[in-house]
Amino acid sequence: QVQLVESGGGLVQAGGSLTLSCAASGRTFSMYRMGWFRQTPGKEREFVAGIRWNAGIPPSYADSVKGRFRISRDNAKNTVYLQMTSLKPEDTAVYYCNGRPYYSNYDVPPNEDDYWGQGTQVTVSA
Repeated sequence: QVQLVESGGGLVQAGGSLTLSCAASGRTFSMYRMGWFRQTPGKEREFVAGIRWNAGIPPSYADSVKGRFRISRDNAKNTVYLQMTSLKPEDTAVYYCNGRPYYSNYDVPPNEDDYWGQGTQVTVSA
């Protein structure tokens, strides 16, 4: 069992910055990858950023956030972060932490084996 808890969401103005955190607990050694997704009402949950937990492989990003968002990890704290800069109103969404206990990268959509946090709201005002 794995539990993921997000924090750090809030309200920011366009062009501002915000950093999200995801603390993992439980059988975290089972994870191959962790990452971030986001979702707005009526839309599918979409991939934002992902990182291998225990390997020296570069992170991956959705095209819409490349150059603006950065994912990082702290293995000792079992925590993954999402640093968001140059925020736009279209970045407004509920952001979910993801844990993936199988090998596939984030080009492969989530399935029932993925773990999820409860979500944290990010609102970017114009």
